[in-house]
Formats: sequence, C-alpha cells, structure tokens
Amino acid sequence: MDQDLHCTAERELLEAVSRITTFSTTSPSDEEQNQLKAEISCQVRKENPEKDDLQDSNASLCPNSAMTTKELQEYWRNEKRQCRQVKLLFEIPSTRIVEHHLSKYVMYKIIILQTGSFDSNKSVIERRYSDFEKLHRNLLEEFSEEMEEVTFPKKTLTGNFTEEIINERKLAFKDYLRLLYSMKYIRRSKKFIDFLTRPELQEAYGCLRGGQYTKALEILLEVIGLQERLTRGNPASIVPTLSAIVVCHKDLENPASAFEYGEKALSRLRVHTSHRYYIPLLETMIALAYELGKDFLSLQEKLEEWKAKKDPIRVFTLKELAVREYVQ
Repeated sequence: MDQDLHCTAERELLEAVSRITTFSTTSPSDEEQNQLKAEISCQVRKENPEKDDLQDSNASLCPNSAMTTKELQEYWRNEKRQCRQVKLLFEIPSTRIVEHHLSKYVMYKIIILQTGSFDSNKSVIERRYSDFEKLHRNLLEEFSEEMEEVTFPKKTLTGNFTEEIINERKLAFKDYLRLLYSMKYIRRSKKFIDFLTRPELQEAYGCLRGGQYTKALEILLEVIGLQERLTRGNPASIVPTLSAIVVCHKDLENPASAFEYGEKALSRLRVHTSHRYYIPLLETMIALAYELGKDFLSLQEKLEEWKAKKDPIRVFTLKELAVREYVQ
C-alpha cells in the first residue's frame, strides 16, 4: 500500500511538471524537462528514506520506470545510484597469529563488499580482538538501548589461540558486524565508521607527513571507496581524504590526477562553502587548472566571491590542512 501511494504521488508530481513545461510561454528544452522530472522523482525518494530498499526492489512496478528517452533513462540510473542505500556484506575468511615481542594476538581479515552485484572494489582490512572490544565499549556508551540484544564473544582464560576458538570467533565477529550494520544509527555513527577506516587513515597520513607520498596514496585510494559507501548521507565527510589524495598526486607531479580528485572534493562542498577545506581547495584547483591549461575563471570567481563575503582570516594551504589530520 505504501509503495502504491508513493508511486502515485511521484506520478502526480511528474504530471504536474509536464503540464507546467507544456504550457510555459518560454518552454525549456526536452533535456531540461527530463532533468527536472528526474530531480523531482529523486527528491520524492529522499523524503521517504526508509522506503529506499522497497522502491529499488520494486522499481519495475512503478509507472515511471518506463522512460521516454535514452537520456532520461541514463539520468535515472545515475540518480538511483546516488539515492539508494548501499548495502555492505562482511566476510572474515582467514586469520593470522601475530607474535610481537612479549605480546601475541590474532588478526582477523575482514573483507567488505557491496551486495547485489559483482564488486570489483572490495575493501580488505585487519582487526584484532581488542579492536572489536573497544568498538563494543564505545557503542555501548552511545547506543545502550540499541545494543541491549547484541552479544559479544567473551575472552577465555585458556585456548584463545586454538583453531576451534579462532573459527568460532570468525563466525561471531562476522555476525556481529552484520548486526551492527543492520541498525541505521549505528552504521552511520562515527565510532562504527572509525573502526572500519581510522587505522588505515592514520597510517596513510603518517606516510604523508613523512613525505612517503606513493605509500600514502596507495592506502588512501584503498580507503576512499569504503568511506564513500559508509558516508553516503554525509558527502562532505570524505573531503579531507579526497584532499589528501590531491596533495599526494600534486607532490608526485601528477597534476591531471590531482585535478580529477580536486573536482570530486569540490563537488561535495557545493552547499558547504564555509567548510575549512573549501578555500584551500579552490586555491589549489586554480593553480592546477593554470598548470594544465584549463579554464580557471569560474574557480577564481568563486574565490573572489567568498573573499568579498568573509572577513580576511588566516587560511591554511591544502597541504598544511592535510598534514594536521589524525595527529595524535
């Protein structure tokens, strides 16, 4: 019933747009009309975020799934990718025992991939029991009610390194991550996202500060895909990582790649012009555009417009901001 009502409301909105664009004295082009329809449809879906999964699975039942033009079909596909909740699957296929000085512990290999299609960009991380334990304590502090029914594998006095115990924990941690991710507020929480990304980011920024740009870039490129999937509702949150990638490419004398990732970062700050990375990004992009022979006038205009509205304040360069991230 809810799906029928949603599709009806969506269809009525689209029909209203069609009437407006048909009788307008200054009729827009077909392409502009199609884009407007798609944007309104996407807005309808955004206003009902809890029904995203249902809408995606039943898209073929909705009247508007019959597209009229090739361009509109492609636009729809792009919009659905943006609006749809990304579902992640957690697997723990293997472990390894680490002996370091007087300590000994098990590292669990976690593979994170997107469900529903072949995922060529799966993420692979390693975490130890104490990392899971810390995550559990942190989540209990913030989400005590949601965590009431979540069980955590306890430590044993003996046998922690036996094959039987390790295999049991592999399955337990897999179910644990799957359950946490199924809860909306937890999967969106900084503590859960930090558990999956922070150690790798700390290593990457440490390499960046040490001038090891190739190593830093390698790690950052592995992390950014997972960050994007985990933070779809907060696109500005990955701007620091994108900016660090820009810095690495720039210092490795890859201006074209630096410009590509700079564009991605700026696109996520369109409505966040007060963000601390906004001006340093603009300044870096202007320099890169000039170096690459690209048009930088629009970027320069945005910079001048911002400066005209704001009081002069000290602004760090993009690299200065990057090296300050994850400093303990």
